[in-house]
Amino acid sequence: MRRTVADQLKQTVAVLSAVSEDIELHATLVTAAEKTAAALRQGHKLMVAGNGGSAADAQHLVAEFVSRLVRDRPALRAVALTTDSSILTAVGNDYGYECVFARQIEALGQPGDIFLAISTSGNSPNIVRALELARSTGITTIGLTGANGGRMMKLCDSCLRIPSSVTMKIQEAHLALEHIFCLLVEQIYFSGDRSQVHEPALADLK
Repeated sequence: MRRTVADQLKQTVAVLSAVSEDIELHATLVTAAEKTAAALRQGHKLMVAGNGGSAADAQHLVAEFVSRLVRDRPALRAVALTTDSSILTAVGNDYGYECVFARQIEALGQPGDIFLAISTSGNSPNIVRALELARSTGITTIGLTGANGGRMMKLCDSCLRIPSSVTMKIQEAHLALEHIFCLLVEQIYFSGDRSQVHEPALADLK
């Protein structure tokens, strides 16, 4: 059992090490953050979706945008398309599960918005359908996926591929990039406007 713990941690470190050395991936992440910050500054929003653990990632990331990551600042406009059980079950029942995210983008999305899609395989039907609709609507698309990239790779303006085919290792790296993505958007969005950003006082943390 201890060997399993050590082996799994070594695999995680290996994947994160590969990500840390992937200069092209870093550049893609910065570009995605720049596009997102620019869209938010223009009054647009970030929409995020995924399935299973990636749904949890979507909600986690949106929470960082709406609440805060490390510093107090105004809320950033973001919504997870994974949270409304009535919408998800109604669309799934009436149109099929592959439509649960696309239908929400149809309702909420506007040209200039950002859609961040998370799929470790890159082939989740509901993610692919949502990306197709987003692109046809004039919405900028960002993808988080695995080494293969799957069908979503060609549907993303910026696609971040983790160099692994193991789902849990991809998800672990996704979380690291999601945090950095939010950090970059904060830095870009509030650059030059320090009045809107301040380190939280101890009283604020109680």
